[in-house]
Amino acid sequence: MIFLPNDVLSLRVLDFARLHEAPPVLNHSVRTYLHATAIAERDGVEHDDQTLFQACVLHDIGTADAFDGPVRFEVEGADAAAAFLTAEGVPARAVDQVWEAIALHTSGQIAERRGPITMLTRLGVLADFDEGSTAFEEVYPRLGIEVELKRLVVAQARRNPAKAPKSSWPGYLTRTTIEPDDF
Repeated sequence: MIFLPNDVLSLRVLDFARLHEAPPVLNHSVRTYLHATAIAERDGVEHDDQTLFQACVLHDIGTADAFDGPVRFEVEGADAAAAFLTAEGVPARAVDQVWEAIALHTSGQIAERRGPITMLTRLGVLADFDEGSTAFEEVYPRLGIEVELKRLVVAQARRNPAKAPKSSWPGYLTRTTIEPDDF
């Protein structure tokens, strides 16, 4: 059985993500949370579930047009999530954990060392891309996430090359995508 938090704040976070994220990104974000909680249970990682839900569901919000600012999508997303959660009255410590998890979710070997929320968000993202078909996909189908996420990140970087520093994941995607028709 698949369960998502259903407290008022979690429902508001999910609504915010639905409003801004493309359906493949939204489904990936929810699956990321489901994978992260499964990993936490398997490995006995103590964490705040509501904070983990917020970080996972909003980890790619920076790919949305509404948050396409001047810096990398991870940082834009972290800033957008922090602003939203602060406006919702979330305590600063939890907001900071969500910000860090989102900003670092593409930073392997760093995210895994920054506490349970950041680590589990990163591991949830990896699991969603590495584990193939799961029961989670029956409820939250992939909808071509691999192509859609790449398209969104590269499109932002092509409009503003500063969003894709050479050593970053957006930089790698931009360098290895020759034409927009690669999608």
